[in-house]
Amino acid sequence: MTDRTTDSTTDGSLIVHSARVVSGGEVADDAWVRFERGEVVARGDGDGWQPADRVVDAREAAGPGAVLMPGFIDIHGHGGAGAAYDDGVDAIRTARAVHRAHGTTRAVVSLVTGTLDGMAAAVSAIAALTASDVDILGSHLEGPFLDPGHKGAHDPALLRAPAPADVQRLLDAGRGTVRQVTLAPELPGGLDAVRQVVAAGAAAAVGHTDADDDVMRAAFDAGATILTHAFNAMRPIHHRDPGPVLTAAADRRVVLEAIADDIHLHPSVLKLVFDEAPGRVALVTDAMAAAGAADGDYLLGALEVAVRDGVARLENGAIAGSTLTQEVALRRAYAAGVPLAAAVEALTATPARAIGLGGRLGALEAGFAGDAVLADAHLRVTRVWTGTAV
Repeated sequence: MTDRTTDSTTDGSLIVHSARVVSGGEVADDAWVRFERGEVVARGDGDGWQPADRVVDAREAAGPGAVLMPGFIDIHGHGGAGAAYDDGVDAIRTARAVHRAHGTTRAVVSLVTGTLDGMAAAVSAIAALTASDVDILGSHLEGPFLDPGHKGAHDPALLRAPAPADVQRLLDAGRGTVRQVTLAPELPGGLDAVRQVVAAGAAAAVGHTDADDDVMRAAFDAGATILTHAFNAMRPIHHRDPGPVLTAAADRRVVLEAIADDIHLHPSVLKLVFDEAPGRVALVTDAMAAAGAADGDYLLGALEVAVRDGVARLENGAIAGSTLTQEVALRRAYAAGVPLAAAVEALTATPARAIGLGGRLGALEAGFAGDAVLADAHLRVTRVWTGTAV
């Protein structure tokens, strides 16, 4: 197993040199990046860098062909290391530690459908956590405003239409830290809920939905800008009914989440998503508690999940999240034929932009937070750095 070190760029200055730097859709060979006080301040190539408090030769740290990338950003994940994000602050920190070691320097904490009281309390706790833990970007509400016919691993007894007061209660609990709300726009009040979420400064995402092309277009016109885990828990593509994926791919305002675990999406389908929506794919984990942990029996919200051979399923056979890390997602996307620069963009700049943080996260450029991931030539993570708060 590759040795992994997690560190910070907030203490003094740091130079990482002699790396293939992948950022902004480009690959630069024999390049360097300079960090100071938790931010990127300069980059270049060759030996034109100045001394720093700490100097890392990427070839020595990760071998020939070492790759330096911005820190990964997961806008949709539910846990790891045996811990579920729904279970409170300690569980969030436990799960984040394993994902950080695999390159995810920042994350939006996703909550599955629960009671309104329980979800409001969890959103409030996450809001407090954003003030103390720089790697926590806020919360993602995946439910309870979902279509029962495409419930996936959500408790059908707790699903409901998005009444304005219920939506507002959850948004208010976040005190401005709710980053994303996934909902089914065809539900009664669904389009108004999209507008309500966007007006609060969060991204409205369409998912767990039976929406047809007309409703999808209406949702995007109302302000929805994300498609939650494309192809999964939604109406499929049909030659007379394009469904959510094709409608989203055709709309340049929309980012499509994709789970590159070779289970949620066949590699050829993953490559198709990148081809049809260039620059608009966010590679997410949708990871549940078993990510970075052993096979066994777990809970996802109130539902029992069996994890066998790394695949999480409910008793009825439905997929129940993943055991994926973004490091593995990068390798699988690259193996599927996605160019390295595009795959890295889908882990960095695109998810940052999807939640309104594109000017501070997701690039190794001056002025951006000093988050970085160093990997070997086989894209196995060896070093991870997290920078200043955003």
